[in-house]
Amino acid sequence: MASSIIGAKARQAAPGTARSATRGEEGAQVRFLTVDEGSAGQRLDNFLIRELKGAPKTLVYRIIRSGEVRINKGRCSADSRLEAGDIVRIPPVRLAEKPADPAVPAREFPIVFEDDHLIVVDKPAGVAVHGGSGVSFGVIEQLRRARPQAKFLELVHRLDKETSGLLMIAKKRSALTHLQDQLRDRETGKTYAALVSGTWDKSRKVVDVPLLKFVGSDGERWVRAVTSSHDPQAEQAKRSISLVKVMEALPKYSLLDVTIKTGRTHQIRVHLAHSGHPIVGDPKYGDFEANRALARGALRFDRMFLHARQLRVTHPATGESLTLTAPLPPECEKLLAALRRSQPSST
Repeated sequence: MASSIIGAKARQAAPGTARSATRGEEGAQVRFLTVDEGSAGQRLDNFLIRELKGAPKTLVYRIIRSGEVRINKGRCSADSRLEAGDIVRIPPVRLAEKPADPAVPAREFPIVFEDDHLIVVDKPAGVAVHGGSGVSFGVIEQLRRARPQAKFLELVHRLDKETSGLLMIAKKRSALTHLQDQLRDRETGKTYAALVSGTWDKSRKVVDVPLLKFVGSDGERWVRAVTSSHDPQAEQAKRSISLVKVMEALPKYSLLDVTIKTGRTHQIRVHLAHSGHPIVGDPKYGDFEANRALARGALRFDRMFLHARQLRVTHPATGESLTLTAPLPPECEKLLAALRRSQPSST
């Protein structure tokens, strides 16, 4: 966050009030923000989007292009990288009043690892990682509310709301960029436990199928596999690779370890469903009748059986190799135990 605000009116305002003065009658003033270490390395456009909460992105890019935004009195571009101590000039911007955000309850999550640079939590299923798309808040908003003293907390990556398991949160911008670079360069290992319907062929160890993200007629975000070069949208599809290992064969089901080499939206869910083995409980790509039977049965299993169980990453500050694990949630273990009991005894 910016560490100081300078200006004729801002100098007289108490800390915290100058930023809110960008709205209403007090909004017509130039602001000068000093970049602190938490924002060092950030792109200018992302810095402004955060500072001008509620401003349309088109407005942000327009004031940059017009030269109204300056860094150390010099012209700049949207992709300019900020350094600690830079002075950013932000012109007067009037924003429409927004309704008050719903209260975000403070919440801590089970900690798997934490130091001055990084937090890794074990996210429960059914909890979004951030607000948006009809969700008022998620892990990151709740954690920020629980830790008001934290200067910087940002998601390193995402998990679907229905997925449980390991989630990384950076406590410094340097850690955020370092870890995201690792993810982008495929230098990390993210392994998920997935229970799928049917018997997975043990010889099939790689699913290398391009995926295409699109918005359906219901307004929902969907992903589909693209298997033909003649598909009209084949060029827009992105190569996606999942490594699959059978951990346990169960009656009518297979417990898999899936390690993703690429991090596409819904990658594991779509790859496994496309292979004819949808994830148990998947509300979007799964077997809806089977899901309903499990949810209404004696076990009351009403979640998706996908759990981010292991994460291998290089520590962003020390360079140490970290291998972190999160055990299967109790409801998943309970379902596996019931399936094992139903196996016919060997003679």
